[in-house]
Amino acid sequence: MTTKIPVTLEGNLTADPEHGAGESGNEYARFTLAVNDRKLNESTGRWEDAGTVFHRVVVFNQQSRHVTESLHKGDSAIVVGDLRFGSYTDKESGQTRETRDVIADNVGASLKFAGATMNRAPKASGPAADASGPVAAPASYAGAGVAR
Repeated sequence: MTTKIPVTLEGNLTADPEHGAGESGNEYARFTLAVNDRKLNESTGRWEDAGTVFHRVVVFNQQSRHVTESLHKGDSAIVVGDLRFGSYTDKESGQTRETRDVIADNVGASLKFAGATMNRAPKASGPAADASGPVAAPASYAGAGVAR
């Protein structure tokens, strides 16, 4: 049984994303996002790191390719998805283990401290992004008269 909790995370990738395909052929990318908590030190008046939480993130399909091509170790990213808890039986020890993963609906580069350039990709089942549609000239230019 799994539990889903919607989350939005901002943090830094701890390594380059790992890209692969499951047994069913679905593409995925996995990476770890380090989320730093900060607090104000009242005695010095300066912000300090107050701890880091590491989240495993999984993203699927076309977005997995974009994540793998675009994000790298150290990059700041924003992840929106569901925090899911699960369990499995360890094959070696036979013990039940618990998992916590973020199944991402959307992953993007954070623009807080860096810029980015967008390269649009066509939708999976749509026409190419740069495809031209039919061209029609207005009736007044086509030589057709309008009679009343």
